[in-house]
Amino acid sequence: MTRSPHRTAGRPWGGLLLSVAAVLAATGCGAPAARQDAAAAAAAAFEAAVAAGDHVRACALLAPQTRQQLEQGEQAACPTAFAAQELPRTRGIRGVEAYGRQARVRMAGDTLFLSLFTAGWKVVAAGCTPRPDRPYDCLVKGA
Repeated sequence: MTRSPHRTAGRPWGGLLLSVAAVLAATGCGAPAARQDAAAAAAAAFEAAVAAGDHVRACALLAPQTRQQLEQGEQAACPTAFAAQELPRTRGIRGVEAYGRQARVRMAGDTLFLSLFTAGWKVVAAGCTPRPDRPYDCLVKGA
């Protein structure tokens, strides 16, 4: 009697494969729309904080290295350092692209780059404008 190499029933690792697939699906590895929605929500929250002049909230939404770079560059605590930035005003989200743990959110007036941390999506660069054949130029960014 020959067995098919593709048959998993009755094998000890067959159930493990199904469990791994279920965990991957539940953690969002196969859900790009959910990642995009979460990145867009974080970007919108950041832009709302900027528009409201809520520098404490905006700083809380920055990635740790971005916050550190801002504080070092301005030689001040983040809320004070952030107040010195002249970020553009935005008018709605135009597009979101999420690839794994990275995202780009294009808004009318600004482009944000975000990374997914344990605590959720955080802004790693803001006030970014595209440059032909070169990387974006960003007003606020990490090292």
